[in-house]
Amino acid sequence: MMKSEIFKLKDTHYLQIEDWERDGIIAGFSTRDGGFSESPYTSLNLGIHVNDKHDAVVQNRQKFNNTFHKSFAQWKCLNQVHSNLVIDFSDDETPLRHDQPAIDADGMITNRKDHFLAMFYADCVPLFFRVKNTSLIGLAHAGWQGTVQGIGTVMADKLLSHGVSLEDVEVIIGPCISSTNYEVDEKVVQQIPAKFHNQVLEATSPGHFLLDLRKLNQLILTEYGFDKDQIRTTSYCTFDQQELFFSHRRDQGHTGRMMAFMFIDN
Repeated sequence: MMKSEIFKLKDTHYLQIEDWERDGIIAGFSTRDGGFSESPYTSLNLGIHVNDKHDAVVQNRQKFNNTFHKSFAQWKCLNQVHSNLVIDFSDDETPLRHDQPAIDADGMITNRKDHFLAMFYADCVPLFFRVKNTSLIGLAHAGWQGTVQGIGTVMADKLLSHGVSLEDVEVIIGPCISSTNYEVDEKVVQQIPAKFHNQVLEATSPGHFLLDLRKLNQLILTEYGFDKDQIRTTSYCTFDQQELFFSHRRDQGHTGRMMAFMFIDN
């Protein structure tokens, strides 16, 4: 029996993890539809760092404020640098500008209800974390570099530092590029632990391979100690589903960004 899709289209402009909503965790992933940007960023580009018009991106982001009754003062955004650095905002009162991210990192956690976690993607893997029966949540940006550097396990370490049990942590691997569309070269392959090669790589031509980034993240997390049942994976592909998503690989770099978002709503 096929598993049902984790992310449900709530409106034209975003997908949401429905079963987390029942526990007061709002987590989702934007689509490319319903915004104010012009080609090639048509239309809901949420990336401030691409060459889109600044005002259009702010309008697009404001759409999410309106949807969820948030303000930009609540946004937590990072300058994403393909690292394994994770920031704990649980005790942080520092105001951050959503349109001028000042912290270089690719993951963040919080337990505060006044925080709106936001990260931006156009093929890389969004990793969503929650700890059952707590207000601890986290979000990570895992391209191939962050993945092989173990950003998922660093996220887990940060969460466990709050005294929670690993068996209470749930992970969802969100929309990203699928393995059939993600060819990499030997430079990338050499960074992937050899023990995972047979499970995540498929040779295409001399020195080139298809890489399953979703599976690689899952394997790294299960080696860390997660049970397979604690990790779920979407079937959405950013490359294949052009009507829903931007894709850096498909659009040859001239494209917008989707946003993964999380906040506590109870």
